Amino acid sequence: MRKSVRLPAILTAIALPLLAAYAVAQQNPPQKPEEDLGDAIKVDVDVVNLYCSVRSKQGGLVNTLNKEDFDLSEDAKHQTIKYFSRETDIPLTLGLLVDVSGSQQNLIEVERRAASSFFDSVLKKKDVAFLISFGADSELLQDLTGSPRLLQDGLKRLKLNAGFSGLNSGPVPTMNHQRGTVLYDAVYVAANDMLAHEVGRKAIVIITDGDDQGSKLRERDAIEAAQKADAIIYGILYVDRQFYGGFNMSSGGAGVLKHMAEETGGHMFEVDRKNSLERIFEQIQQEMRTQYLIGYTPTNSQKDGSFRKIDLKANNKDLKVQVRKGYYALPNAR
Repeated sequence: MRKSVRLPAILTAIALPLLAAYAVAQQNPPQKPEEDLGDAIKVDVDVVNLYCSVRSKQGGLVNTLNKEDFDLSEDAKHQTIKYFSRETDIPLTLGLLVDVSGSQQNLIEVERRAASSFFDSVLKKKDVAFLISFGADSELLQDLTGSPRLLQDGLKRLKLNAGFSGLNSGPVPTMNHQRGTVLYDAVYVAANDMLAHEVGRKAIVIITDGDDQGSKLRERDAIEAAQKADAIIYGILYVDRQFYGGFNMSSGGAGVLKHMAEETGGHMFEVDRKNSLERIFEQIQQEMRTQYLIGYTPTNSQKDGSFRKIDLKANNKDLKVQVRKGYYALPNAR
């Protein structure tokens, strides 16, 4: 049998007016003035976003252009630029890939020091980065993090990896036949596994002599993965000529890095007497912080997975636009 509970008189005197006021409020909820409601926010999921950089004839970065200074087409059909802004502080997701194969063994310590300074200077609030080394196989030394300390710890784990090649096989040291540089596999892992599901600005920075030996994937596969992830590739050609007997063996590697960079809207740099690794890192940082963001809704709305070729030019023919060569019209995401 439930017992009845009687409130003290003073509590009853307080509670009854409050309950009455609550009932009135429920019957007549406050109305927000019509002028304060604002328009509904619309999100266009079909917009293609392009991050691009513009350089002058002399190679300097140009950051003073407006929407009207660009001409855009997709598959040779003119497109209307819907969104335009100059971007310097949009959060960045960065992957640093360091070649630790036999041909780079004398450069690893230099790469470690320069990368340490690069992480310290380039990563701002809300930026995140990861670190992959590659030689005979690829290894994730540090997962995505915004912690400079964790990235520095990852750099400390850079070490020679010069066994037989193979994506999943461990390094197998040999006496006189060191080989294995899975460059394409490492780029694919960085783009497909690490960046594909991230949003915002995404970049892959590669330090290597550009020589690939043993990748299971092709250069085309690596580029396609980067394009599908909307990731820009910056290639840094760093060749130890002593390893190659004093000869310049950079031509093949330079072509590979230049191709990957151009296809994704990036840039290829070469370490030489005039351009140190530290200086190149500064240039990459400046370029990533001096970009334009261009958005458009394609006239071809079909999401059939096909590759759409992008042609973005400056009306001033003396200016060169760095932008990815195209994108894949994927069903769910660009």
